[in-house]
Amino acid sequence: MITSRRTNSILRLTSIVALLSTLSACGDSGIQDVKTWMDDVKSHTKMMIPKLTAPKKFIPFTYAENNEVDPFNANKLLVAFAKLQGSGSGLKPNLDRRRELLENYPLDAIKMVGTLQKTGTNTALLQIDKTVFQAKVGNYVGQNFGMVTHISESEVRLKEIVQDASGEWVERDAKLALQESQK
Repeated sequence: MITSRRTNSILRLTSIVALLSTLSACGDSGIQDVKTWMDDVKSHTKMMIPKLTAPKKFIPFTYAENNEVDPFNANKLLVAFAKLQGSGSGLKPNLDRRRELLENYPLDAIKMVGTLQKTGTNTALLQIDKTVFQAKVGNYVGQNFGMVTHISESEVRLKEIVQDASGEWVERDAKLALQESQK
């Protein structure tokens, strides 16, 4: 019994050694073949680096016209601004007035959640996030100089003053509709 165990362990050991030597022989020749192929490819391949194009020569502009208007003169900008102010409908927002709190938020962030009647005047309840504000006719709402013109139980109507594509100030109607509470 002891001899059969010894024979089995010797056979196992012999087969493991044979297997390892076979695998190591296969591995060495495969790696050597790859190294040989890579050396061959490197020796036959030429690197091609395209030439860079020469940079364009910078030619500074000299402003030699003494009788012309200097393009960097602040007065030229003032003249162009005055021409712009003189043209158009004359409609523009009052930029000198103190801005109201509800003008800090865009209209799509403001919800109308109700109305109140105080001394015969309608007051709109406008919600931003979780805070409710009161607005009356004449108050400003939204970021486009929107003035409240009418408050009903179902909506708040506004007149906004915005610039069109040509830079002219134009009036635009907007409204905030009553938002139903969601439970």
